[in-house]
Amino acid sequence: MVFRNRTHAGQVLARMLEEYGNRDDLIVLGLPRGGVPVAVEVANALHAPLDVFLVRKLGVPGQEELAMGAIATGGTRVLNYEVVKHLGIPDDVIDAATKAEQRELDRRELAYRGTRETPEVRGRTVILVDDGLATGSTMRAAVTALRQQKPARIVVAVPVAAASTCQEFREEVDQIICATTPEPFYGVGQWYEDFSQTTDEEVRDLLDRAAQEYDRYRALKHFSTR
Repeated sequence: MVFRNRTHAGQVLARMLEEYGNRDDLIVLGLPRGGVPVAVEVANALHAPLDVFLVRKLGVPGQEELAMGAIATGGTRVLNYEVVKHLGIPDDVIDAATKAEQRELDRRELAYRGTRETPEVRGRTVILVDDGLATGSTMRAAVTALRQQKPARIVVAVPVAAASTCQEFREEVDQIICATTPEPFYGVGQWYEDFSQTTDEEVRDLLDRAAQEYDRYRALKHFSTR
């Protein structure tokens, strides 16, 4: 399957998540930026609130692609102790990287969420959405950080993923939904006709529109039960 764009991918994914529709304990979290256009379709179809879950990798100095940890929405820091111990990375280096990435995370939190509070996920069912999984490192960091906030259930949902990565996540989360796992995989963008970059402005607009849609649903639900 080749998706027309992220909106189409989200619509396909939403149909695979119908069992979660209309649940009071549900929240959908998109990984910015590309995961948000997918997540908004899922949230609207399931009548669930939508927010973002930001993750920033803590790269090893001089080997930034190698993660020694990650920070995420809600003030969570997760360290890869095997990497830290093997490379002998001192605490002050970890702290410096954390501060630098925290500044960028805070900037994005403000840009995307504005004055809205960080969503409460404790005891809730959370569907984490991205536009695809290759190695899964970003999503894995998000799951690890999210688990520390004690949700009742974590569901990872993506339109396309490498088959091996999708299989690995079956042991890491309560449920993994991969709409398609093509072989050979090549890369996430190969399975979209339009995989153009999502901007900060588009993320803000999508979040605002999703909030309005959810408010309308709640108002109609309240009226119908009176």
